[in-house]
Amino acid sequence: MFSSPARRAEATVNASSMADIAFLLLVFFLVTTTIDVEKGIRVKLPPVQVGPPPKVPERNIFSVKINFADELLVRGKPVQIGQLRAKAKEFILNPDKDENLAIAPDQAIISIQNDRNTTYQKYISVYNELKAAYNELWEEEAQRQFRTSFEKLSRNKRKAVQKKIPLVISEGEVVDLEN
Repeated sequence: MFSSPARRAEATVNASSMADIAFLLLVFFLVTTTIDVEKGIRVKLPPVQVGPPPKVPERNIFSVKINFADELLVRGKPVQIGQLRAKAKEFILNPDKDENLAIAPDQAIISIQNDRNTTYQKYISVYNELKAAYNELWEEEAQRQFRTSFEKLSRNKRKAVQKKIPLVISEGEVVDLEN
């Protein structure tokens, strides 16, 4: 009389579709997520040079060494960080035509060498002081030559100032400095 109700088939979930959806969500997440990029010092590297490097007179090199105790040695003499900017400016410009300082601003080279145990903070402080010395020299030259701020100069005039006083900072290999 009464027939037994027909058994219903159990519902199944298609796992391959779920895997596709999970994969798409993963791809979407990877594409839309921003990744913090490490920040550093922006430096324009020189072009690759074929052959031996040119000989540079010792008087044109302003050597700055930072030892493991974060102490500065500038051209072989101990210097405080507060004196570094003024000493760098004097070296680059050489207003008194001292035979121990750079021949001309466009021939001055600043060389930084640090110990492998130098703190990053000290290295950045030294680099900032040297960069600030160049910024001040560019500002002074812009005022002298064009009677206006370096920041307000046209691109060509800025390049002219920077050609007269080029920023040349050489970084030596990290070593173990004794003092």
